[in-house]
Amino acid sequence: MAENARVLMKGNEVLAEAAMRAGCRFFFGYPITPQTELAAYMAKKLPLIGGTFLQAESEIAAINMVYGAAAAGARVMTSSSSPGVSLKGEGVSYMAGADVPGVIVNVERGGPGLGGIQPSQSDYFQATRALGHGDFYMPVLAPSTVQEMADLIYLAFDLADQYRTPAMILADGMIGQMMEPVELPPERDASALPEKPWATTGTKMQREHNVVNSLYLSPEKLEDTNRERFARYAEIRETQQRQELMMCDDAEIVVVAFGAASRIARTAVRDARAKGIKAGLLRPITLWPYPTKAIDQVIENGAKQFLSVELNMGQMVEDVRLAANGRADVSFYGRTGGVLPTPEEVLEQIEKLAAGEAPNASARATVMGSVLPQPIDRKSSYERGE
Repeated sequence: MAENARVLMKGNEVLAEAAMRAGCRFFFGYPITPQTELAAYMAKKLPLIGGTFLQAESEIAAINMVYGAAAAGARVMTSSSSPGVSLKGEGVSYMAGADVPGVIVNVERGGPGLGGIQPSQSDYFQATRALGHGDFYMPVLAPSTVQEMADLIYLAFDLADQYRTPAMILADGMIGQMMEPVELPPERDASALPEKPWATTGTKMQREHNVVNSLYLSPEKLEDTNRERFARYAEIRETQQRQELMMCDDAEIVVVAFGAASRIARTAVRDARAKGIKAGLLRPITLWPYPTKAIDQVIENGAKQFLSVELNMGQMVEDVRLAANGRADVSFYGRTGGVLPTPEEVLEQIEKLAAGEAPNASARATVMGSVLPQPIDRKSSYERGE
């Protein structure tokens, strides 16, 4: 496939192609809908360029293979979807504790539990708060187009290597499954990849042995290591915040949305402007570090209200509230279970805010024209008086 060619590709396949162009030569994973096309593409293409594809026996095995390859200095990736990423959590924590880079892709589906296979953004907390145990963060990038699938996978590998940390692409089933024209990035020359003098590549009797480990039996040593790691996180927070601002120069109502939800919000904001409402869109590209500087900027520009639009029951809205810090009102509107809001729904919430009314927190979803069943009554027959 020629460099700089504009081709029509599915989001999952673009992630795989761009990863290989970024220098990834090892992939370990396990199939799960809706990200399986990524692994299938890697299985077909990676061996042809001298790489290694291995379908592990489980997600737990896959992430520990990533840990091993990363410790040896390789550019390595794994992918999964929501419940599969949960299983990788311990291994990601080990990678963070050992300061080894690697890329984890989550093409989200609905939950909790097995949930469904439709698009969702309900793994925001998992990605930005608690993917694994212990004190650590990792860069989390949220593409909203198939083109960004290509662009951000490149960035994820570079950030991982630069800061010696795992990095995540947090996409959703809609972006993973849709097809759009994309300009693929150029092939990264192996000689241009960063050197990794810390890796376990063999000493050839010319240096001290490198040890990659996350176990620190001395409390003082572990504390010192965590403090050093958090100094790197502080640098990431300061230098790596990324976002897109649309019509925010004079916006009084700012819709905050990422990924697939931002595509819907974009139309709603344009429609609100057509009705004379000063609305704008703030689209976080980095979910961690969260673009707090952009929140500051739009508040300085006159934003009085934020509306967080998400494909979940309300997760990113907490980061919007933290960043706003009481300087502006923050509301939430979400759909869940794989149901996507319409631009008309989001516009209705913007209009309510403009009229001084409280927006709906979420809409009652319908599936195939039928209202969802009422919550299950879990009282015993004795408690119900039967």
